[in-house]
Amino acid sequence: MSGSRARTLTRRGRGEGTAAAPLVHDAPTTSSRWRVAGVREIRMPPARAFVLTLLAMVAFAANSLLCRQALRSTGMDPATFTAIRLLAGAVMLGVLIGVRRRRPGGTWLSAAALFAYAAAFSIAYVRLSAATGALLLFGAVQVTMHAYGAWSGERLSGAQAIGVLVAAAGLLGLLLPGLTAPPLGSACAMLGAGIAWGVYSLRGKGSGDPTADTAGNFLRSVPMALLLVLVAAKPMGLESRGVACAIASGAIASGLGYAVWYAVLPSLRATTAASVQLSVPVIAALGGVVLLGEPIGLRLVLASIAVLGGVALALRRPRERT
Repeated sequence: MSGSRARTLTRRGRGEGTAAAPLVHDAPTTSSRWRVAGVREIRMPPARAFVLTLLAMVAFAANSLLCRQALRSTGMDPATFTAIRLLAGAVMLGVLIGVRRRRPGGTWLSAAALFAYAAAFSIAYVRLSAATGALLLFGAVQVTMHAYGAWSGERLSGAQAIGVLVAAAGLLGLLLPGLTAPPLGSACAMLGAGIAWGVYSLRGKGSGDPTADTAGNFLRSVPMALLLVLVAAKPMGLESRGVACAIASGAIASGLGYAVWYAVLPSLRATTAASVQLSVPVIAALGGVVLLGEPIGLRLVLASIAVLGGVALALRRPRERT
């Protein structure tokens, strides 16, 4: 796309609640308060938009499954997985923007947030199930971004505020002590990953070329990941299956997943784009059961209802007064 047609994200007005960045759960987050502006909205055939949206959501959920599989079933350590994932993502995104003759964008601060997310994500999945990790990440991202919006002066409606509180309560309920509670250290690591991704998304708000910026941020994060490998206590594990999972997570689930999402995003209503991301933790949970043989307990089901229901409520746009 030429520079003259670069898209920018603009706010629809004040007092409409928290705005999420164009970049979530492992997915670029979008909110009903943001829209693509500057050019006419691209209209994609509905069937094609549906297929591409579904592919993007599956790709984002696949990050949890691939990471969990690599760390559980191979000798790969979290630092090595993180480094390979970010390197593969940087290569794929670099190829995609190179084909379109665009230069990498991004900043070092955004790259640091991306690295913090990826490293904490991998560390958490050493002991968390795919479903639990995906729910914690998704909930932490959404709560972080809505909390930032409220702190920065954006007004939440009563329903939106209740939704944020319900989602936060669902996360807290999942972490309460008990036989079915996830390991606290791993859960805190995933919450940290969610906060880091929320920061990354907030920093990407208003990007005119999100694919190029994401490519640049992935590229800048690679030296940070390599440094993590050097200082990690555990030696590198390079079993072929683990390497394949890390490459697939970076190049396909992240790199291609983001590219597909950015391609279909202008064809979706903002509310639709925000709502479909509720499917990511559900897809990850189903994949964990079917592909990894992981159980789903009552605590996780109840927490999922609270978190996803709360986020859905928080994403509702307030009715405009006439």
